[in-house]
Amino acid sequence: MPPLGTTPVYFGNFLVTSQVFHKTAHSFALVNIKPLLPGHVLVSPLRAARRLSDLDHAEITDLFLTVQQVGKMVERVYGASSLNIAIQDGPAAGQSVPHLHTHIIPRQSADLDEQGGSDAIYGMLEGEEGDVGRHLWESSRKRPKFPAVDDNTRKPRTEPEMAEEAQKLAQEMTRQHL
Repeated sequence: MPPLGTTPVYFGNFLVTSQVFHKTAHSFALVNIKPLLPGHVLVSPLRAARRLSDLDHAEITDLFLTVQQVGKMVERVYGASSLNIAIQDGPAAGQSVPHLHTHIIPRQSADLDEQGGSDAIYGMLEGEEGDVGRHLWESSRKRPKFPAVDDNTRKPRTEPEMAEEAQKLAQEMTRQHL
């Protein structure tokens, strides 16, 4: 059962209800199908607005307050000392799902030293490994008995894996001092 009820929640065209761990009047937070680092989550408006400039005052206020609340929680839960918070606002900026979303990525000192340092996260967001839309689309397709090999070290997570993390994070949100 989804952690926050059965009302369908869509991220673009993708049904993500079981991945949602926090909902407000205008926003929702969901676990990422293929996190760049442990605890990488997304916050998005409930309305499928494509761009930041499409949000009204209430939606943008709610979105950023939700980003702040979820950021505090993932920083605590994942033992991070910092966060990357990023919006790819439009296709030319790397947005792969036509539904505004904010990436929240918990960071620790030297966590990407082997990939070239802390700024490597920006290339990861821009590159194929950060293409949330492609990963969601691929996971929604019927898979053959023997799926194609993914050469990346990060593998898309299964629906049950994401639902389990969403339930844990939903519990953590109730513990969070807002």
